Amino acid sequence: MAFPQYYRLVPVALAVSLLTGCASATKESPGSDYFARDMPGLISPAESVKPLQAQTPVDASALIRDALLSQHERWEGTPYRLGGTSSSGIDCSALVQNIYSDQFNIDLPRTTRHQVNEGAAVTRASLEPGDLVFFRPPGSRHVGIYVGDDQFLHASSSRGVMISSLDNVYWKRYYWKSRRPMEAVQLAQLSQSASANR
Repeated sequence: MAFPQYYRLVPVALAVSLLTGCASATKESPGSDYFARDMPGLISPAESVKPLQAQTPVDASALIRDALLSQHERWEGTPYRLGGTSSSGIDCSALVQNIYSDQFNIDLPRTTRHQVNEGAAVTRASLEPGDLVFFRPPGSRHVGIYVGDDQFLHASSSRGVMISSLDNVYWKRYYWKSRRPMEAVQLAQLSQSASANR
């Protein structure tokens, strides 16, 4: 039995209407989410990733602190060696330079003398994770990286790489100044970018 000509067009018309329906479903107003609206409980890919630009300084500080504590685990116990730059022995400014290069992809100068001029000056009361803290014991200079909670990561001449308290009598006595090479949000972005490229 032969079908009339218009019956042959029904499948074509149906396919066209389905394609048109899919196309119109994607033409939502800016900011709307087709999947989240039609499937409650599901999170769209856009919602599952918090963009770095939207991070608050508190979020950024926490991320930097975690990154620095991870660096501490890597370097902990490395002995101090004046002029040293590796895990067999390292001095304070080389440790800072290595951590900034590895964790944030930032090239700091090699010596404390030059690192003390990096970025902007900050007061001790306004320190944030990632800031450089400087000390001036008799006859020398020393540098570490602030990790939060009045603690800093550094290469101690007597105990190697460790975390110390700024409230320690010795460090409190010889505290000199602090510098912020980069704001926390930008530093956090660089940290995540460097980690992703490892």
